[in-house]
Amino acid sequence: MFERFTEDAREVVVDAVAHCARSGERRVDETHLLLALLDREGSRGSFALAALGLSGRREAVERDLAEARRRGGLTRADADALDGLGIDLTEIVTRVEEIHGRGVLAAAGKDSGSRRSGRRPFARGAKETLAGALRAATAHRDRRIGDEHLLLALTARPGAPAEVLADHGVTHESLTRVLYGPAGGEARAS
Repeated sequence: MFERFTEDAREVVVDAVAHCARSGERRVDETHLLLALLDREGSRGSFALAALGLSGRREAVERDLAEARRRGGLTRADADALDGLGIDLTEIVTRVEEIHGRGVLAAAGKDSGSRRSGRRPFARGAKETLAGALRAATAHRDRRIGDEHLLLALTARPGAPAEVLADHGVTHESLTRVLYGPAGGEARAS
């Protein structure tokens, strides 16, 4: 599948692995892909993010992603569902952090340092995002998988990255409109 990736999309994947390594985590996940997408300049994905007003808001996005990670990766929708069952996620996180230290749930995926290889495997969600990028490219009759398809796949998947992007005005629908026009037809030139 990677032979179909554009240079921009390949760089996103490489940069996601680097984000994972810098954060000391064992597996590359969707958050690392999003952070790598936010690093891009001059690509279709970066154009779309800028068109939707995300330029200059990286710190806010990172803060929101960190807050979701602090909740163990659960979204606000997950927290609302738990609340409907009488479970207060905020209270649980607070109590766990009182006992084990702030950010302990976020640290659950951290590498203990025993890893000998520099390779970082991809978590299931990241693999599904890559597969979703292929589906997005195919659906829009694009021959190559670009960083915009990775972005489309992230916004189509439920989870913290999609929720954070939506909070900042980047939804699957708005992204499709910017990339392919109101009818979602042929790709616009970047």
